[in-house]
Amino acid sequence: MINIAILGFGTVGSGVWDVLQKNAELIARRAGQEIRVKRILVLEVTENPELFTSSIDDILNDPEITMAAEAIGGVKAAYPYVKALLASGRSVVTSNKELVATHGAELLALAKEKGVAFLFEASVGGGMPLITPMCQSMLANQVKEVYGIVNGTTNYMLTRMSRENMDFSAALKEAQQLGYAETKDPSDDVDGPDACRKIAILASLAFGKQVHTRNIPTRGIRGLEPFDLRAAARLGCAVKLIAWARQTESGPAVGVEPMLVPLENQLAGVEDVFNGVLVRGDMVGDVFFYGRGAGKLPTASAIVADLALAAQQGAAVHTSIFWEPSPELPAPLTSGEPATYYVRVKGLAASMLPGLYGAGELVADDGGQAAYLAENITPKKLYEAARQVKALGGSVQMELRRLEQ
Repeated sequence: MINIAILGFGTVGSGVWDVLQKNAELIARRAGQEIRVKRILVLEVTENPELFTSSIDDILNDPEITMAAEAIGGVKAAYPYVKALLASGRSVVTSNKELVATHGAELLALAKEKGVAFLFEASVGGGMPLITPMCQSMLANQVKEVYGIVNGTTNYMLTRMSRENMDFSAALKEAQQLGYAETKDPSDDVDGPDACRKIAILASLAFGKQVHTRNIPTRGIRGLEPFDLRAAARLGCAVKLIAWARQTESGPAVGVEPMLVPLENQLAGVEDVFNGVLVRGDMVGDVFFYGRGAGKLPTASAIVADLALAAQQGAAVHTSIFWEPSPELPAPLTSGEPATYYVRVKGLAASMLPGLYGAGELVADDGGQAAYLAENITPKKLYEAARQVKALGGSVQMELRRLEQ
């Protein structure tokens, strides 16, 4: 029998409890032994003091507890608690993307040193299996590229904006009413930080070195209008918030940005709150992962799977699930490669756009603003064109790169 502690008993923590209770026999058979919750850490104990505690010391000082599931979130409390548990020789699993993206290299090294496991399948993609198959089933591959939809809130909003011709504010309000977006401050989702943390984790695993979130250029979906989605449809594309990482000749390039996704690409069909990620290996080619990116039971399902994996493999799991520390870089991990870009310009005649952006096609023009598809243009040239637009009295309202296969 394995005795574990659950840190935090909100949506995710209570979900871990529910999964372990409901599927106890199945989990025990597959994990090789029973997994029993001995202690649950909460802010205030209001019932069953034998099970619930408000002190991390009650867990650290209990030699029978050999594993923990962290479900507190953030880093203020989670980081020192997880570090102390690993240092004491206990395996820890978590869904905490901020913790993993910020302190992953340090905590992985500590787990390896202490002969235990630090696992985080649920930190990217919720219940969608991604990290373990990417690192273990694809271990014979050099991962060349990872890109996908990793934020369900923005994907839901973009789906509604496209289907119902909703504007950004209406789609956000609906997402908030359904509990998909925070009511007080939805910026973590709509402005991209959530997706940034997730691609930092995937890029670190893919390339074997810590990729810092501050080195990842990040832009969310704020500023998109139904005009853009209609124009995208005319081009045979959907608009999606894409988190991506790839190896280039000059090194890794990583980013988060709304993009034009051709309808023949599998990601164009990922709708509502679902996630989809494509991993490109040098031997296997493209592998696509799809599933629910959030939710109480899907996330808890991934956490419990990590508990079983930690029980079976311990520190041996870190031969494949690991990355080395790396210093933060002085500049963002951008790529200067040319690409096809959609631009929406306001206050300038559509006839002027070919002269500013070069070869391409006019996509839409309603008299007040125009959309142009610029072909084979570098980010530097795109920036210079935007400066010229401004000098001529116009303004660039939106830029969307087209995702190439």
